[in-house]
Amino acid sequence: MNHLKFFIFALISVSSFKYCKSIDDHGDDDDVLGLIAFKVDIIDTSSHLSSWNQDDNTPCSWKFITCNPATGRVTELSLTGLNLSGKIGRGLEKVRNLQVLNLAHNTFTGNLNHQLSQLNNLENLNLSHNGFSGPIPPFLTNSRKLKFLDLSHNSLSGRVPDEFFSSCSSLRVLSLSGNNLNGPIPNSVSQCTTLNHLNLSKNRFSGDPDFATGLWLLTRVRTLDLSHNGLTGRVPDGVLNLIYLKELFLQGNHFSGGLPSDLGLCSHLQKLDLSNNLFTESVPVSFKGLSSLIYLNLANNMLTGEFPNWVGRLNGLEYLDVSGNGLTGTLPESVGGLGSLTYMSLSGNDISGNIPKSLIYSRNLSVVRLRGNRFNGSIPEGLFELGLNQIDLSRNQLTGSVPPGSSRLFETLEVMDLSANGLTGDIPAEMGLFTRLRYLNLSWNNFETRMPLKLGYFENLTVLDLRNGAFHGSIPGDICNSGSLEILQLDGNSLTGTIPEEIGKCSSLYLLSMSHNDLQGYIPRSMSLLRKLKILKLDSNQLSGEIPQELGGLENLLAVNISYNRLQGRLPDRGIFPSLQESSLEGNLGICSPFLKGPCKMDVPKPLVLDPFSYGNQIGDREEGAKSSKGSNHHRFLSISVIISILAAVLISVGVLVISLLNVSARKRLHFVSNALESCSSSSRSTRSLSIGKLVWFDSKIAPGWVVNPETLLHKAAEIGKGVFGSVYKASLGEEGRNLAIKNLVVSNMIQYPEDFDREVRVLAKARHPNLVSVKGYYWTPNLQLLVTDYAPNGSLQSKLHEWSTSSQPLSWSNRQVMSNRFQSALGYVAPEMACQSLRVNEKCDVYGFGILVLEVVTGRRPIEYGDDNVLILEEQVKMMLEEGNVLECVDESMGMYPEDEVLPVLKLALVCTSHIPSSRPSMAEVIQILHVIKTPIPHRIEAY
Repeated sequence: MNHLKFFIFALISVSSFKYCKSIDDHGDDDDVLGLIAFKVDIIDTSSHLSSWNQDDNTPCSWKFITCNPATGRVTELSLTGLNLSGKIGRGLEKVRNLQVLNLAHNTFTGNLNHQLSQLNNLENLNLSHNGFSGPIPPFLTNSRKLKFLDLSHNSLSGRVPDEFFSSCSSLRVLSLSGNNLNGPIPNSVSQCTTLNHLNLSKNRFSGDPDFATGLWLLTRVRTLDLSHNGLTGRVPDGVLNLIYLKELFLQGNHFSGGLPSDLGLCSHLQKLDLSNNLFTESVPVSFKGLSSLIYLNLANNMLTGEFPNWVGRLNGLEYLDVSGNGLTGTLPESVGGLGSLTYMSLSGNDISGNIPKSLIYSRNLSVVRLRGNRFNGSIPEGLFELGLNQIDLSRNQLTGSVPPGSSRLFETLEVMDLSANGLTGDIPAEMGLFTRLRYLNLSWNNFETRMPLKLGYFENLTVLDLRNGAFHGSIPGDICNSGSLEILQLDGNSLTGTIPEEIGKCSSLYLLSMSHNDLQGYIPRSMSLLRKLKILKLDSNQLSGEIPQELGGLENLLAVNISYNRLQGRLPDRGIFPSLQESSLEGNLGICSPFLKGPCKMDVPKPLVLDPFSYGNQIGDREEGAKSSKGSNHHRFLSISVIISILAAVLISVGVLVISLLNVSARKRLHFVSNALESCSSSSRSTRSLSIGKLVWFDSKIAPGWVVNPETLLHKAAEIGKGVFGSVYKASLGEEGRNLAIKNLVVSNMIQYPEDFDREVRVLAKARHPNLVSVKGYYWTPNLQLLVTDYAPNGSLQSKLHEWSTSSQPLSWSNRQVMSNRFQSALGYVAPEMACQSLRVNEKCDVYGFGILVLEVVTGRRPIEYGDDNVLILEEQVKMMLEEGNVLECVDESMGMYPEDEVLPVLKLALVCTSHIPSSRPSMAEVIQILHVIKTPIPHRIEAY
C-alpha cells in the first residue's frame, strides 16, 4: 500500500515539474522572439550581435545579455559603445523581466518608442549619446521601479510634458542634458521627491523657474544642474531646504538680482557655479560658512563690493573664479592659506594693491590669472617659485623686473602673459629654460633692453609677442630654431640690423609682424619658405632693395603691408602682391604698382647672397637652377611688363574713373593713367559725335528710338530705390519686355561738359564683375544726367534684410557675411565728412560705409530709423550697448544660432570703421587683416592689431 502511495506521489511530482517547465520555456521563447525582433531594426556593421540566433531556446548565452540564474529570464541588455545604428523598434516589450537597458554611446536615431513604457520591471534606462529626436513620451517613467533615467546628449525637442513627472516616485537619477528641449521647467518635477541627481543643462529651457514650489522641494537632491539654458528671474532664498545639496550649477543663464543669502548655509555644498549670469550686489557674507566648498565660480556677472576677505577661510577650496565682475578692494594675505588652491582667476575686476607674497604658501597653485585689475608694486619672487602652468598678470600697473623663476617653474610653465604693465630691466637668462612654454607675451612694457637671448631653447613656443616693449638691438638668429612658432610679433620697438636669414626656419609661422622698428637691409628670400604664412607686416622700417619674387609663391598669404620703407622695383607677379592697395605700398622709394603714383625703379641691384641656392634647392639641383635662371631672365621680364601694362590699363582705369565720375573736379591724373584712357577710347571717339539731350546706347541690340523723352520714365510709381547720389527707376524695354534700371544722378553741378561725362561713363561700361550691373547707356543735358543699367531682379539689401516675410527664410550668419562684402551709397552709409556734398571720395569714406553696412547686416536694423519723437542712429545705439556690456542683445534674433566669438569682434570692428574722425579709421587692407584674424583660431587670445 505504501509503495502505491509513493508511485502516485512521484507521478504527480513529475507532471507538476513538466507543467512548470513548460511555463518557463514559454518565457524563454518570449525573450528570444522579442530580442530577435529588436535586432531587425538595428544596423550592426561590426557583427557584434552575431551570436543572437533565433533557433536558440534561450538567449542567456548571447553576448551582451544577462539572465537571472534562478528564473532564466533576461534581466539586462547592455549594448553601450558598439557603434550600432538604426532605431528602437518592436520587440523589447516582450522582454518583461528586463531591469537594465543600456544603449548609450551609439548612433541610434528616430523617436523614442512608446512601448518602452510597458517594461514595468525596468530600473535603469540609459539612452544617452545617441541621435534620438522628437518629443519625450509622457509616460516613459511609467515603471514604478525606475530609478535611473539618462536621455542626455540626443536631439530630443519640444516641451517636457507635466505627465513625465507624474510617476517618478522611485526615480533617483534623471538627466535630460544636451538636447533641444524648450519651454518652462514643469512644476510637477517637485513630485520626484526621491531624486538625488537632476540634470537639465544644455537645453533651451526658458522662463522664470518656480523655485519655491518646485525645485526647492526636492529635499533629497544632491546635484542640481540647470546650466546653459535661457532661464531668467531671481534665484530666491529657500535653497537651505536642500540639506543634502553637494553640487549646484546655474551658469550660462540670465538669472538676475542678488545671490540667495541662505546659500551659505548649505554646509555640504562642494561645487557652486553661478557664472555667466546677470547677478548683482555683493557676495553674501554667509558664503564664508561653505566649509566643504572645493569649487567656486562666480565669473562674468555684475557683482560689486569689495573682494571678500573671508575667502581665506575656505580651507578646502581648489578652484576660485570671480573674473569679469566689478569687485574692488585688495586681495587679502589670507588667500595664501588656501593650501589646496590650484586655480585662481580674478581677471577683469577693479582690485588694487600689491599681489600678496603669501601666495607662495599655496603650493598647489597651477593657474593664476589677475589680468585687467589695478595691482601695483613688483611681482613677488615667490610666485615664480611655484609649479605654475599658466600665469597672466597683464593689464595692471606692475613695476620692477621679471623674477628669474625656479627649477620647478621651468618644468611646468606653458603660458606667461605680463603685457601692458610698467615692467623694466633685463629679461632673466633663466627664461630660456622654460622648455614647455607655449605662449609668451611681454608686450607693452618698458624693458629698455635687448630681446631675450636663447629664444631657440623654447622648443614648444607657438606665440611670441614683444610688441612695444622698448626692446632694442638685433633679432636673434636662433629665434626659429624650434620650428614650432606660429605667431611672431615684434612691432613698435627699436630693433636694428637685418631680418635674419634663419627666419625661413619658422615653418609653422602664419603671422609675422615686425612693423615700426629700424630694421635695414633686404627682405630675405628665405621668407618664401614660410608656406603657412597668412599675415606679413614689415611696414615703417628701413628695408631696401626689391621684394623677392619668390614671395609670390606663398599661396596662403592673405594680407601684406610693406609701406614706409626704402623698397623699390617690381612686385612679385603672383599671389596677393599684384592686388596690394596703396596703403600697403606707399612711402617707399619706387615700387612699381598700378596703385601707386610717381615713378618706379626697375633696375634694382640684387642682394649679395653667398649661397643663392641655400633655400632654393627644393625645386632642383644647383646646376639646373642656375641654367634655368640664365635662360629665362629675358622672357620673365617681358611677361611681367605685359602684366603691369594690363593692370595699369584695366585696374586703374576702372578704379580711378569710378571715383572721377563722382569727383570730376579733381582733374589731375597720373601720366600713365591718361595714356591708358586714350588707348581705351581713341578708336571710338574719332568716329562718334556726342548726343546731347538724347539717349546714347552702348548695346547695338537696343533700338535707338526706344524712348524719345526719358524724363517721362521718372515717375514715382516706377521708383524702386533711392540713395544719396540719386533715385533709381524701373523701365520696360519696348515690346521685348526687357527690364532696365535708370538712375537719376544728382551730380549735375559737378559735371559741366558732356565730353567728360561721355568719357567716364564709357569707361564704366567696360567694367565687368559678378557684383556689378552692366552700364547700357546714358542721357545727358546740363540739368539732367541719367545712367541706364541692367535691372537686378533679386531685390536689394533692403528687401533681404528688412522686408522678409514669414514664408521666406531669414538670412543666416554666413549669408550676412557675404552681403557685407558689398558697399551701398545711401543715407546712413555716407561718412560725416561728406555731408556737405563735396564728394571728396577716398578710402576712409569707403571704410565708414563698410562699417555701417556691417552694423546693419548684423543687427537687422536700418542705419537711421525715424520715430514719432526722435531719430535713432544705429551706430550710436550699438556703441552705447557695447559700453554697457550687452552689445550681443542688438544682434538680429532672426539670424538664429551664430558664433559669438565671431560676431562680437565684427561688431567692434564696425564701430572702429565708423569713427567720426577719418584718421582713426583703419584702411581696408587692415580691415581685411582683422577679419581674417577673427576667422582664424588662435591658441590664446592676443591683440594682433
